[in-house]
Amino acid sequence: MNIKSLLLGSAAALAAVSGAQAADAIVAAEPEPLEYVRVCDAFGTGYFYIPGTETCLKIGGYVRFQTNFGPNVGGFSDWNTFTRGQLQFDAKNDTELGTLESTIVLQTNASQAGNSGSTFLDTASIAIAGFKFGYYYSWWDDGIAGETDVLQTNSLFNSISYTYDGGAFKAGVSVDELDGITTHPNGVGVAAMVSGSVGGVTATLLGGYDTEREEGAIRAILTAEVGPGTFNLAGIYASDPNAYYSESEWTVAASYEFKATDKLTITPGAQYFGDFAFINGIDAWRVGLTAGYQITDGLKALAYVQYQDVDVIGDQTTGFLRLQRDF
Repeated sequence: MNIKSLLLGSAAALAAVSGAQAADAIVAAEPEPLEYVRVCDAFGTGYFYIPGTETCLKIGGYVRFQTNFGPNVGGFSDWNTFTRGQLQFDAKNDTELGTLESTIVLQTNASQAGNSGSTFLDTASIAIAGFKFGYYYSWWDDGIAGETDVLQTNSLFNSISYTYDGGAFKAGVSVDELDGITTHPNGVGVAAMVSGSVGGVTATLLGGYDTEREEGAIRAILTAEVGPGTFNLAGIYASDPNAYYSESEWTVAASYEFKATDKLTITPGAQYFGDFAFINGIDAWRVGLTAGYQITDGLKALAYVQYQDVDVIGDQTTGFLRLQRDF
């Protein structure tokens, strides 16, 4: 065999080996493009786009540690401590009908004196074009500054409502399911609200009618910027006990919220009940003091003490100390 034949044979062998190796080579797959979470600033701070969608999501909530004190608040003791965790999910996106909103709030309470430890649905709602559907807090949940007042009996319903929001002027109407709240089956309630603001003064008128009991209540709240704080005044009249108000036939409450320092807010308050528990001639009154202190960003403390006197029944002092971390 001559040298030329040897060289040609070697070249052919190398070509064959190279072809075989090329056929067996492992080709790495192209990496999938990553989609990072994007900040959504269309609806305020804290929102981000859900990857792959145009829906903005915000996650928040709080952790609360609180000790209540007063006669038998702990069952057999005069104090009781509980811890609460709450998570809130808000989702929003723009549509041809306006902003589509949904809210879910989950809450868990734990107490040594009756620790259920279960998580329950506190709120679940859908809102669009002024309409709102779901299980949520009504306008009756709105109150005045401080912890002294009792201006509603029930405020969390399965509801359908419509609110017109004109900025300084608002008005709305809701239909509320009252089953499980009243003693009658097929309970339905109707509430209506109108509110207006002018030059630091806001007035709100709210009415509710319980169709099963055929009784209702009407409430007025006035807030005004006075001096270094805000003055609050409220009044309620109820025709008889109903789903919206069953504390007394009539009541008047007032409070004054002012910032003593950049971090300390103090709110004294008082309330008078006429025909307490709808018993003729039995009146009641209470005074209270709420003090809130912003320890640092996201962490605040709240202290409250109250003295109440009810005709015939007598008087008692109650209150609580609270530490809460918001996020």
